[in-house]
Amino acid sequence: MSSAPIGDKLAQGYAQCRSITRTHGTTYYWGARLLPKERRRHVFAVYALARLADDIVDHTEGQPIDVTTAALDRFESNFWTAVQLGDSEDAVLAAIVCSVRECGIEPERFARFFAAMRQDLTCRTYPTYADLLAYMDGSAAVIGEMMLPVLQPSSSSAVGPARALGFAFQLTNFLRDVGEDLDRGRVYLPQEDLDRFGADPWTRMVTPQWRELMTFEIARNEKLYDEADAGLAMLSGASARCVTTARVLYSRILRYIEANDYDVFSLRARVPTSRRVLVAAGALVRRP
Repeated sequence: MSSAPIGDKLAQGYAQCRSITRTHGTTYYWGARLLPKERRRHVFAVYALARLADDIVDHTEGQPIDVTTAALDRFESNFWTAVQLGDSEDAVLAAIVCSVRECGIEPERFARFFAAMRQDLTCRTYPTYADLLAYMDGSAAVIGEMMLPVLQPSSSSAVGPARALGFAFQLTNFLRDVGEDLDRGRVYLPQEDLDRFGADPWTRMVTPQWRELMTFEIARNEKLYDEADAGLAMLSGASARCVTTARVLYSRILRYIEANDYDVFSLRARVPTSRRVLVAAGALVRRP
């Protein structure tokens, strides 16, 4: 991966990617801060791409679906054009494409990502866990794959754990954001699980059935984190510290959900910024 000097436009674009990550993806931000500066910017760029596309999909309230679809189509088209040209008039997109090219991230991964974003426009529920995983392949697991060239693992076997970490992060988001997703008319909990426990998120009530469901989903989530942990041994130095910090911070959200008695309707489980800083600082102190 090259680290050629960047011009003013790219510097501006990367600064905006950093700002987007710090504002909306604080866990990614504090994890990335542990990487060398020349690699840190790539994490910000990948996160910014995912966030910008996700924002287009999520801002659909009161808007015809064809309008949102057209906006997503334009964004994807601009991305592919920029990849082909190796540049863009938009500073953020120019920075994203610079990272894609410098890191050698495979185009197929972005195709899967945009396909998942498009699915999100019309798919509001998921009958089975397998259906949910199929969606998360393009919306989450693929992000883990995109990060691998930045993290530079010692083995190609790191792909599986990277995908598992992507799954784990997004499932944590789904469990934390049940109330917000309901506001958008979406349920990212498998219907087969809701039926099994007799839980109904639309009532927005914490019932015994809801607690049982959430306990089950959190246990499933923790297994994904365990699968992801196998990849830590394939990372060294700053990369290991980066991923470990992000993993610790994200999985801690599950503990806050439990502490809130599984109320994900009126409360949002958050890891305080002070805790994020302490975890990141601790990783720096323990570095070899």
